[in-house]
Amino acid sequence: MLHAQFDRFFEGFRRDAHPMAIMVGTVGALAAFYHDSTDINDAKQRTIASHRLIAKMPTIAARAFKYSIGQPFVSPRNELDYASNFLRMCFAVPAEEYKVNPVLARAMDVFFILHADHEQNASTSTVRLAGSSGANPFACISSGIACLWGPAHGGANEAALNMLEEIGHVDNIPEFIRRVKDPNDDIRLMGFGHRVYKNYDPRAKAMQKLCHAVLKEVGAEDNPILKVAMELEKIALNDEYFVSRKLYPNIDFYSGITLRAMGFPTSMFTVLFAVARTVGWIAQWTEMMEDESQKIGRPRQVYTGAPKRDYVERAKRG
Repeated sequence: MLHAQFDRFFEGFRRDAHPMAIMVGTVGALAAFYHDSTDINDAKQRTIASHRLIAKMPTIAARAFKYSIGQPFVSPRNELDYASNFLRMCFAVPAEEYKVNPVLARAMDVFFILHADHEQNASTSTVRLAGSSGANPFACISSGIACLWGPAHGGANEAALNMLEEIGHVDNIPEFIRRVKDPNDDIRLMGFGHRVYKNYDPRAKAMQKLCHAVLKEVGAEDNPILKVAMELEKIALNDEYFVSRKLYPNIDFYSGITLRAMGFPTSMFTVLFAVARTVGWIAQWTEMMEDESQKIGRPRQVYTGAPKRDYVERAKRG
């Protein structure tokens, strides 16, 4: 990713392009730069492609971020670990030396681990379905990024943060809670509950600890939005309405707050999710490619229309 030829590729994007749009286009374009790694029948090349994707994804994401805010690209450093390197590429500037904060690096590392893989979700299934057709790995991962871009999937932490901003102040929480409990009100509680976890999301417990550590480290405890989050968290963990319905804070609730405190805009939340999930996508794709019984995916569709319809002569049709 250090060669100027690839960096010039970014110049084809508009400055106001969403970072996820840049990610989809750039990752898919890797097939043009690394044509050797598109040979999916070569086990060695599959491994090389996997390494390339996992290694380059943070650089692509950081460049998408830098490009969107009009700052120069920052190249990776071999002596730094994965998370520290990524933070440096996102926040370093040429005019001064960047010092990696160990608390933020730890939080970034755990965020990547917690989001690496999570069952057959929409984006993971998309990667496998694309891969089953024999598409190259770069195209498959790009398809997963495109699916993750949807607000119902990768945008959940952004939605949770938007909810907190709409509440605005701790004094507004009682009215918000009242509306949430009102069956006739269509307001939704974002960042709480989960389709899979009917009790506390185990990933959220780890993210919760890191969230509070990051807030303390950056001195953001006095931020009004973060105060709203902490008060809402306390209410949800003790209010019988939420407890009985198992509406515990999930990982999206804590990750959105954490990423904002670390300095990332909401437009980057899903990009960070994609960086983390690439490891899981690659693992799923590799497992599928090594399965000799694998065939092209074709989800079953059951017809549920009229079982029988009488034939009407053409002249009598309306």
